[in-house]
Amino acid sequence: MEGFLLIDKPKLITSFAVVKKVRLIVAHATGNSPKKIKVGHSGTLDPFASGLLIIMVGKQYTTQADLLLKQNKSYDVDMVLDSQSTTGDSEGQIESIPPIQNIPSKDQIVEVLKSFEGQIWQTPPIYSAIKVNGVRAYRLARDNQPVKLRPRSIFINNNQLIKYAYPLVRFKSDVSSGTYIRSLVVDMAKSINRVGYTQELRRTSIGLCSISQAITLEQLNEHNIADFLLKELPK
Repeated sequence: MEGFLLIDKPKLITSFAVVKKVRLIVAHATGNSPKKIKVGHSGTLDPFASGLLIIMVGKQYTTQADLLLKQNKSYDVDMVLDSQSTTGDSEGQIESIPPIQNIPSKDQIVEVLKSFEGQIWQTPPIYSAIKVNGVRAYRLARDNQPVKLRPRSIFINNNQLIKYAYPLVRFKSDVSSGTYIRSLVVDMAKSINRVGYTQELRRTSIGLCSISQAITLEQLNEHNIADFLLKELPK
């Protein structure tokens, strides 16, 4: 039993938890030990985020993980202005910062979104899975250890405003692999001398795979998993 699964990951669980559940389902469906089942995913979604997660089942498919990691991705983002989070998202400690300027107009917000299109340099958040001397950055941050991450070049294909009702800015972002939306939001707010954090995040596509093609974990079981396994992804 091998192939790709397009899963709509819910909020408040880790990507590894999705992998673990799929592994157990495959084990029950095939009568094998979970330890013998190879399952991986195409790129971590933070626990607070939801959306498309590509799961690979079987050695033939888990070896393709690196290729999938390089695919462009799309996200629906809720940015909150004039509040900041220790982690850049809704899981951190959130503090409201009284604005020292007038509330930005819709035109100003659109201008900010457009100014972050194209090739830009971005410093990943310290609460990330990037390794620093062999240790995950988020582990160092949680232990109050200094974390210094280097800026990296990313590409933002498009930022489209969906809704603006201060302090909420809802937009769609089409980005290259390696982009951290939490950092993007912080940098956008900083560009207009404000603070901001990512309140909601939903991944809607990876390459040509869309969230509309995904199934939920609740829909998946040992009796139907074979029906949802894809031998190839859309090209």
